[in-house]
Amino acid sequence: QVQLVESGGGWVQPGGSLTLSCAASRIIFSISTMAWYRQAPGKQREWVAAITSGGTTNYVDFVKGRFTISRDNAKNTVYLRMDSLKPEDTAVYYCNAVDTGHWGQGTQVTVSS
Repeated sequence: QVQLVESGGGWVQPGGSLTLSCAASRIIFSISTMAWYRQAPGKQREWVAAITSGGTTNYVDFVKGRFTISRDNAKNTVYLRMDSLKPEDTAVYYCNAVDTGHWGQGTQVTVSS
């Protein structure tokens, strides 16, 4: 069964850090570019970052220098390290296997004081 399972969301104060994880089925992970998206209340889902199977990364401008995407191929897991979090980063974060179109269920990130 194909699955993407996110974890690591929660509440954090502005300026804090969180690391999200997405565990994927091996059949997806081994060949796919993996991406993180987010969706804030009342807004459309937006792309945040991506990493190819070879490790090349890309980020949307408003997270550059603050977020880091990485992958552990042995664990079939992709991570999103988020530093210097801002209230506007509050959203449900989703993992996506770009090549197959599969999505995780999402994990809530709330940044507030």
